[in-house]
Amino acid sequence: MLNVLELLECNHTEAWDWVYSIQPAYMSVICFLGVFSNAFVLSVFCIQRGHCSVADIYLGNLAAADLLMVSCLPFWVITVIHKFNWSFGEPMCQLVSLVIGMNYYCSVLFLTLVSLDRYLVLVRPMSMGRRRGAKQAKAICVVIWLAGFFLSLPALLFRSVRFFPELEAEACYLEYPHDGWRVRYNMTVNVVGFLVPVPLVCYCSYHIITALGDKQVRRCSSVSTERKAAVLVLAVLFVFVLCWLPFQICMFLDTLYYFNIISGCLWINGLDIATQLSTYLGYSNSSLNPFLYVIVGKHFRQRAKGLFVQFLNFGSQGVSPAYKISKNSSLRNTESTRL
Repeated sequence: MLNVLELLECNHTEAWDWVYSIQPAYMSVICFLGVFSNAFVLSVFCIQRGHCSVADIYLGNLAAADLLMVSCLPFWVITVIHKFNWSFGEPMCQLVSLVIGMNYYCSVLFLTLVSLDRYLVLVRPMSMGRRRGAKQAKAICVVIWLAGFFLSLPALLFRSVRFFPELEAEACYLEYPHDGWRVRYNMTVNVVGFLVPVPLVCYCSYHIITALGDKQVRRCSSVSTERKAAVLVLAVLFVFVLCWLPFQICMFLDTLYYFNIISGCLWINGLDIATQLSTYLGYSNSSLNPFLYVIVGKHFRQRAKGLFVQFLNFGSQGVSPAYKISKNSSLRNTESTRL
């Protein structure tokens, strides 16, 4: 994000050597865990797609976005190992950057939709918005993917492969036509990616928690399932904010630096290192979500067990009694509660 010449003047520190040393191993772990865990989540949702709820559709698309993002990390692992020499060509430089950029916007928007769905289920169950079905949810997902694509277009338009003599590297570099684009990017990340969705999510979460604590709601037969589903959603939202909040703060500080509110080599060096580390912390969110589904999502565990039994019985004429029980029990829940 910062000017390359400024970084060359200020960033020759031992801290950068440490950052470069941990990058390949850290991203490799995220990639390995993220690919297998998100592929597993998608297999559960897709193979049993006939019983997917609206929230399942949103979470499935979230897993798809995470899977695409972690699949791009090996390109950067290899690049860092080769001292930032990009050897995959300019089209791949643009494509990889586009997919990684789309992941953030799509993730926060899908999580906002899941939170809103939980809010409608528990707080306004009779509202018209709650009566939408799977087709409407899929159409909304298409809109979200398109929005993520257009918000990430600067990565496609301004990424190029350029040789830096000072670094002796041919790097995949984001070069805006002028610094105004840098401020626009920071503000878009802060506003679209945080300031708008997070207060909405907090509002929905507050009312979800309040509804779950209501004595009249507790008397409902389906409240136990709704409570578990809401806990899963709240856990996913909390981890998302925890992983991406430092990155948001760095983007805000970078905007302050652009307007010379903060300056100096100490700020340049510290801010750019913090941006690197906070970006990797944000990437780790893509590999953590599947584990939350397994740990917190009881219904997801049931579906995963059912999928496992299906594979064990693959080729046989029927399914085991255990799977039949799991399947029938899931059908007793309303569509909105399947998480």
